[in-house]
Amino acid sequence: MPSGHVQATVDGTLVAESDTYELVEGNVYFPPSSIKSEFFDKTDLSTHCGWKGDASYYTIKVGDKELTNAAWYYPEPLEKAKHIQDYVAFYKTKVDIVTAE
Repeated sequence: MPSGHVQATVDGTLVAESDTYELVEGNVYFPPSSIKSEFFDKTDLSTHCGWKGDASYYTIKVGDKELTNAAWYYPEPLEKAKHIQDYVAFYKTKVDIVTAE
């Protein structure tokens, strides 16, 4: 598990922050306790990854901005991805991710 401070922001508003995270396929996965739940609404979208399993999605709402399906997580991952169960990742084109060692 990588360490170092990591933040996710939308237009300067902090939506997730942690000192521990998982890095998978170039994506930072935040522990579920690190997201600021007031900005997150679950959606009905589901996608499938051959080795991680079925992903569920969140829409992020910050002020008047709504980012549909901008974050995802694996509520019941396959065996090889158990270490990211419920961890949240973000589309880098929608959310700014900053890591500091």
